[in-house]
Formats: sequence, C-alpha cells, structure tokens
Amino acid sequence: MSSESNATLSGVSLPRDEATRFGVLGALSFSHFLNDMIQSVVIALYPLLKSEFSLSFGQIGLITLAYQMTASLLQPVVGIYTDRHPRPYSVVVGMGFTLSGIIAFAFAPNFGSLLCAAALVGTGSSIFHPESSRVARLASGGQHGLAQSIFQVGGNSGAAVGPLLVAGIIYPNGLRSFAWFASAALLAMIVLSRVAAWYRSHRVALKARAALPTHVAVPRRTVITAMIVLLLLVFSKYVYLASLSSFYTFYLIERFAVPVQQAQIYLFFFLGAAAVGTLAGGPIGDRIGRKYVIWGSILGVAPFTLALPYASLPWTVVLTVFIGLIISSAFSAILVYAQELIPGRVGTISGLFFGLAFGMAGLGAALLGRVADATSLVAVYHMVAYLPLLGLLAIFLPDLERYMPGKVGKTA
Repeated sequence: MSSESNATLSGVSLPRDEATRFGVLGALSFSHFLNDMIQSVVIALYPLLKSEFSLSFGQIGLITLAYQMTASLLQPVVGIYTDRHPRPYSVVVGMGFTLSGIIAFAFAPNFGSLLCAAALVGTGSSIFHPESSRVARLASGGQHGLAQSIFQVGGNSGAAVGPLLVAGIIYPNGLRSFAWFASAALLAMIVLSRVAAWYRSHRVALKARAALPTHVAVPRRTVITAMIVLLLLVFSKYVYLASLSSFYTFYLIERFAVPVQQAQIYLFFFLGAAAVGTLAGGPIGDRIGRKYVIWGSILGVAPFTLALPYASLPWTVVLTVFIGLIISSAFSAILVYAQELIPGRVGTISGLFFGLAFGMAGLGAALLGRVADATSLVAVYHMVAYLPLLGLLAIFLPDLERYMPGKVGKTA
C-alpha cells in the first residue's frame, strides 16, 4: 500500500513522511544495549556468586528463574495494558527497576537477597521490552524486520559485552563494584526519556497509521495453528540458549579446565556472533519472507548443536560461534511474523513473545541446572542438542504474503 493511499484511507489525515526514523531506532537500540548488558553482567557473575555464596547449580538456575519469571509473567500484562493505554514514559520507569536491582545485587548479604535482586532486574525488563518494541515498529517506516533487528541487535551486543566487563572490572574489584553499573541504567533512563518525548508528540498520527488495515484477515484456525508452532519454536530456541548463556562458562571450565576469565572471553565470542545474526535476520526476512528465516534459523542450527558435545576445545568455540550466528536470526522474524499474523496488537504480541522467551529461558535454566547437579554438564549438552529439530514444525507456518495483496516477501 502506497503512502498516498495510507494518507487518505478511512478519512485519516497522516503525515506523508514514511521514512524510517533511524535516530529513534538508534536510541532504542542503545538503550537495549545498556539494558541487556546489565542482564548479561548478572549472568556472567554466576561463577563469582557460586563461590562467594557457596551456591549449587540448582541455586544458580533459581536465580535465573527469579529473573526470567518476573520478566515473562509481567511482559504480556504490560503489553496488553499499553495496547489500550499507551504510556510513553513507562520505559523510563522500567529502567528504574533495573537500577534498583543492580544496587541490590552489589550489596546482597545472602541467597534470598540475590533472588530479590534478580526479580527487580526482571521487572525492569518486563516493562522495557513491549513498549520499546512498539516504538520500534512505529518508527520503522514500513521496514518492520529491519527496525526490530536494529532494536534487537542493541540487546544482543550488550549481552556480548557483559562477560568482558565482568572479567575486566568486577572479578578484579569484587561484587560490590557491580554498583558502578547503576550509571549505565541512569544513562539509559536519560536516553529513553527523549524517545518517550518523541513517541508522545507523534502518538496520535502513529497510532492512526498503525491501525490502517494492511492485509486480509488470516483465518482463525490458521492463526491458532501458526501461534502454536511459533510458541514451540520459541521454546526450542530459548531452552537451548539457556544452556549456553547460563552454563557455557561452567562447561568449558569442567570439561577443558579453562580459566574463568578465558571462559568469559569464549562466552563473548558466542554472544557477539548472536548479535551479528540478530542484525541480519530482520532485513533478510523483509526481503525473502519471515517463514524462510524462521525455518533456516531453528532447523539450520541442528547439525552444529548435535556435534557440539563431541568437539575439542577449539571446535567447541567455533561451533558455538556458528550456533549463535544462526539461531539468533530467528527472533526478529518470529516477532514480526506474529505481529502480522494478529495485526493491531503490537504490545500484546511483543509482551507475549518477549515474556515467553524469558520464561522458557528461566525454566530451562532451572531444569538444566538440576540435571547438571544430578549428572554433568556434558550430559546436559547431549540432551539439548536435539531441540533445534523442532524447527521442522515451521513447515506448518502459512505464507502470510498470500494475505497481503501486492506484497511479496515483505510486509506493510
């Protein structure tokens, strides 16, 4: 649909400037970088927390669960509410919760305090992600996959940097040095306040534009089937990712006797590859169709995950780089595909899928931690290696282009 027809459809008068707002997307991506950097630092702290508080792998999994569950349970609620009652400055409030969680972690006296700190950080994420994803879509200028990838790559890049900061700053200076990262949360609050001001000033026109019909409604039965498939694919992706984000450093230490700081560097290689894959997935989906990116990303990583438990240290590092590169390209495609499947519910869909991602990762970390305590981390990686085979289910996803007249491989 052209911008001219958009400007007059249903009598709605809209600005003719349909250009992608890269300044807004850059600010969102930078804030996402800071947000996920903080989350990644928390995860990279696990070896230090394990030794300082004498934690088991099961307790490590519970810390992840406390963080992920607050994020997963609250995000759909936040998304549903903001679909009906947009709150531009809610992203600033969310980052305030994250700031509080940083301080709580830095000065935690016991395991219970660590769980509370993790829950605060999770609450911050639950408020930040749905509304930020909505603003990214509204600033996309129609390039929805590209916009979500720009937004997502900030988060993945921040996640990649976290372990390096832990190795270079926190390990030499102790857990209380984590309090210094409160300045990053404060900076994110300042940047997000500018984004919120832009969103508030453009909200009426942007909301009207987003409400314009862009394709024929997808049949209800098709929507239900597709949503079930997407949820199973998110389960596959994030339970597998939980095995790497929570336990990869321990796996390297246990199997190859790698020093802790060197293990953090290898974790950075994996997370850096994931950031690159995230940036690529959205624009490729804009061009060739989301379904094909989803298919290739989930199922395409299976040969690498199946080989990983048998690999030597150098090949383990290489394989995890490929795993990060391939599997990370799926989420932007899955999210935009779901937004197009159920149009007009951007916040709800964003909250559901971000929440599900966090929830599956949290439950996966807790369960895999129990398995590791009972067996070994090597056994864990043998077990999760088969999860990407669920990518075969992508064959049941409908081609949404058939419901979008004049759109081939793209979306309105």
